Amino acid sequence: MLSAAPSGKGGAVFVMTNAADRNEIIAFERNSDGSLTDAGRYRAEGRGSGGVTDPLQSQGSLTLSQDRSVLFAVNAGSGTVAAFRVRNASLRFMDKVPSGGAEPVAVVQWNNRVYVLNTGGPGSVVVFRFDGSNLKQIPDSTVFLTGNTSGASSLSVSPDGKLLVVTERTPNNIDIFPIKNDGTLSPVAVNHGPAPGVFSATFASVRTIVVSETGPAGATNGSTMSSYAVSATGAVSAITLGIPTLGAANCWNAITPNGKWVYASNAGSATISGFAIGNNGSLTPIGGTIAGVNPAGSTNLDIAISADSKFLYSLNSGTGKVGIFAIGEDGLLSNLGDAGDFPPSTGFNGIAAY
Repeated sequence: MLSAAPSGKGGAVFVMTNAADRNEIIAFERNSDGSLTDAGRYRAEGRGSGGVTDPLQSQGSLTLSQDRSVLFAVNAGSGTVAAFRVRNASLRFMDKVPSGGAEPVAVVQWNNRVYVLNTGGPGSVVVFRFDGSNLKQIPDSTVFLTGNTSGASSLSVSPDGKLLVVTERTPNNIDIFPIKNDGTLSPVAVNHGPAPGVFSATFASVRTIVVSETGPAGATNGSTMSSYAVSATGAVSAITLGIPTLGAANCWNAITPNGKWVYASNAGSATISGFAIGNNGSLTPIGGTIAGVNPAGSTNLDIAISADSKFLYSLNSGTGKVGIFAIGEDGLLSNLGDAGDFPPSTGFNGIAAY
């Protein structure tokens, strides 16, 4: 069993360097007003992929456990996954294991199971047991995706632990795996995404997913968001299809813990779009759709939301900062400035918050 959620005066935000020589986690203490204070750096005991801007091309490379007591990180360059104990904004390294494949890019936990997405070669999902301190691969738990180098980029587990969704960018697939009682995966249900540019998918409820789509190649501010109902067997049907984000390069999304809003990060236009989530999973733009704006050239990548649903944080690769936004009662975002001072466009990937 995992331990109780960490306590502190506000919370914490974590960012991953993904450095090729030595992957590290940068920790920030989250204050009650949403501002961030530097809280140290921690080795992930492995190598990242390195690169310039968004080299992992994934959502979920740095992930907190359900109770926010453990932080999981992928070491894409050395093919491992690391686990840290979280106490306030401090981390304690616990374990590191081979990912069971090549180039792990995303990780998600549900109860005592951890699912790792490998994108190198024959893309795969590998299942691990987690006892609260250590990871151990479940024998014969590897499942392969639809093809080699298919651009696997995200994974998410349904709140009831019965379904896993994986996205494959190259074939534009939304893959749904029913989960067996032992945590291993049943054969995949492959759904070809009806909207172009499928990148990341997140469960908004037990049988609803929200998908970020970069849009048609060459389109100006052509990114979209969609929501789908998911059957118990893994078939998807559109609820809201291809609603415009009014931005470019929407690859990431984050849902507020209270389930009211979903935000999309438009890296190509330095904006964040917002949508209200209806009871049936439908998406409705918040205000004029653009809920918040980063400084020009921010190249905001992955985004994360605090556990109290009050603040949103964006990993701004282009400026080497973490953007800070307050979430209003109406879902609109107020820019509160930024934090951090890391070298711009140096391969940072992954952000997590509580």
